[in-house]
Amino acid sequence: MTTHALVLKTFPAGSPRGSWPAEEFAARLREHGRGAEVVMDLVADSFLVVEAAPPPAPQDTSGHEAPRLGAVA
Repeated sequence: MTTHALVLKTFPAGSPRGSWPAEEFAARLREHGRGAEVVMDLVADSFLVVEAAPPPAPQDTSGHEAPRLGAVA
């Protein structure tokens, strides 16, 4: 299963305050109704503030975006 997320901001993991800046930023976003959370990117050695994103729309065989269910054409 693939999870899609939108990276809102990155913070270096080597910061003297660790993940706190990322956690504080995510908390401010959550206060405004955003579903932000902090994850760590081990390869980049960074904390990422991410928000769940809907999966991309499926595409038909012609390469055009398929209409979403319930969409009016």
